[in-house]
Amino acid sequence: MSENPQFVSTWRDELPGFYTELSPTPLKNSRLLWHNAPLAKTLQLDDSLFTPDQPAGVWGGEALLPGMAPLAQVYSGHQFGVWAGQLGDGRGILLGEQQLPDGRKLDWHLKGAGLTPYSRMGDGRAVVRSTVREFLASEAMHYLGIPTTRALSIVTSDTPVRRETIERGAMLMRIAESHVRFGHFEHFYYRREPEKVQQLADYVIHHHFSHLAQEQDRYILWFNDVVDRTASLMAHWQSVGFAHGVMNTDNMSILGLTIDYGPYGFLDDYQPHFICNHSDYQGRYAFDNQPGVGLWNLQRLAQTLSPFIDVDALNSGLERYQMALIRAYGKQMRAKLGFHTEQMADNDLLTELFSLMAREGSDYTRTFRMLSQTEQLSAASPLRDEFIDRAAFDSWFGRYRERLQQEDVADETRQQSMKAVNPAVVLRNWLAQRAIEGAEKDDPSELARLCEALQNPFADRDDDFTHRPPDWGKRLEVSCSS
Repeated sequence: MSENPQFVSTWRDELPGFYTELSPTPLKNSRLLWHNAPLAKTLQLDDSLFTPDQPAGVWGGEALLPGMAPLAQVYSGHQFGVWAGQLGDGRGILLGEQQLPDGRKLDWHLKGAGLTPYSRMGDGRAVVRSTVREFLASEAMHYLGIPTTRALSIVTSDTPVRRETIERGAMLMRIAESHVRFGHFEHFYYRREPEKVQQLADYVIHHHFSHLAQEQDRYILWFNDVVDRTASLMAHWQSVGFAHGVMNTDNMSILGLTIDYGPYGFLDDYQPHFICNHSDYQGRYAFDNQPGVGLWNLQRLAQTLSPFIDVDALNSGLERYQMALIRAYGKQMRAKLGFHTEQMADNDLLTELFSLMAREGSDYTRTFRMLSQTEQLSAASPLRDEFIDRAAFDSWFGRYRERLQQEDVADETRQQSMKAVNPAVVLRNWLAQRAIEGAEKDDPSELARLCEALQNPFADRDDDFTHRPPDWGKRLEVSCSS
């Protein structure tokens, strides 16, 4: 373990004109509320860096570690399908890139760090509610095996911040291999600076796609990789019932990471057109729209690359998306259904199950978890009691068991493989809300309980973390300020 992790700043050194240098603005009486011990261990950080009874230090923007060179990145983007112009790090500051012994570099990005030149009408702050939600969501996604940014620490304070009401200011330390977004490329394309778009592409390839750096056609190979990563991410989201809520181009990672958790939501009742963002009045980012929006955003990225990549090659790259999505989603859903082989009728079985679930308002996570207990020669199933129309369920379940019997896989083997992909626990909004309410009172005990559960999402358990939401939990509304 190291008290002094090593930092570099390739963004500052190699991309002048892509940022503004500035330091975080500390909060009043800030203190460390919670830190991610497993991630800290992975980063080889010494426990002495995390002292709740001391000033917040680097976690609260009060100090810098050796080698850090704080800056705010500039980017632009399309928000809700409309060109929004210049955006940028309006409340976040990239402190530096930690250099790990294995050669990897990881951004340390402090969110809620105060005003920057890109804050526009914002105050540059985050609140306890939003930091806890992002912390929990990024860790939940990580342990579900979905590419994501991570969260290292939460700092709370006595600084008042106005949202719908007066809340307390907070900061989150976000960790990621890169914070480069589609919007970074859009910014310089719309400023008619294609040479900077290409410069950024060179930077990204050099640092994050180095295996392509010496290829003659490296740009299109890189773009194809971005298409594949984005398609895979969308498939992951859909398979676990995750809705991001704000899929603007400035929230799309060039590495295919889930980034910028705001008004997200995991499905409770299966509603294909579930809208988790209460500010999304037209439902642009509804759950079932996400794969299509992923392609739309890639088209915006392709446009920015057209000055130095052949347009026909870019269009061919975009055409990869649908098949990559279908392959990734099909593989994940066959695993969730317990199919070890592929048959033409598998999609029909899945579609029929979804239709039944939508009609009955079945809980998405519980349905697939209970399905994992199926015995192929037995019509008995705890899932049957979850449906009102028993005859419709029995009809589908009979055909499903017939399909399982066509594979030479023992029940125990298949049940274990299904439980490894069908979580018992996801981050439901009502679970997050309980942790938030405790954190707002400087009590992280519920946050600790929930973190432990989220770190083991596929373990068998029978407690409140696996339950449907109570009535109050169904009425929670989440907006962009969350």
